[in-house]
Amino acid sequence: MSSNVLTMYGGPKRADGQGQARVADMVSFSDGSGPAPSAVYVERELPPGGTSAYLAARRGGARSFALWADDQRRERVATVVTLSARRGVARFQVLGAHGEVIGTLMREKALRGRRLRTRWTVHQPGGVEAVGFKGRIVWWWMWWLLLPLMTVVLVVSVFDSVPNNEGGFARAPRRIRWRANGQVPLEFRSKGDKLHVHAPGVDWRLAAAMIALLRSFHAGAWDSAKR
Repeated sequence: MSSNVLTMYGGPKRADGQGQARVADMVSFSDGSGPAPSAVYVERELPPGGTSAYLAARRGGARSFALWADDQRRERVATVVTLSARRGVARFQVLGAHGEVIGTLMREKALRGRRLRTRWTVHQPGGVEAVGFKGRIVWWWMWWLLLPLMTVVLVVSVFDSVPNNEGGFARAPRRIRWRANGQVPLEFRSKGDKLHVHAPGVDWRLAAAMIALLRSFHAGAWDSAKR
């Protein structure tokens, strides 16, 4: 199955000729031959209270991002805003450059009610709702059963000198497959942290917002810097 693959990278902090900091975080697209560009740049948008206010809201599940066409912020392509975030449920809206609604994303935290896994819902205007769960249930059961061993592996991985070590199998299951009408329009694969867009009707801006949100809820989240 052919798909457009989105990958998020954290670049070095740089400044332009006027001393203005450039946007460091980037989402790249494997297929730029269609409407999607080769990359967009993602930056958190701070509320009036600045970084401390953002981080305080972030702890409750809120997020706010801007997606730029280049790292100097010359053209905004989309904005992610939080509609609501309470009791483990956060709803986000993705807006276009002119404020038009591109789509709605919802995250429902694990262990709410009878649900054991985190649930992500994606809805695009005029399209069907796609629902995905974090990790396969069988892998979650195995992970919990092996948790004592996982703890040892995590400790070892902290002191492991092997470059790019990400904890290997000690990490909790993270793969997500969204389903809608028997199809799989989106798929997040934990190996390489890549989002695969299998359905051509998925707006590339919505997909970019999705991977930015997913990566903001992972360990070492890109938007969690204290300055």
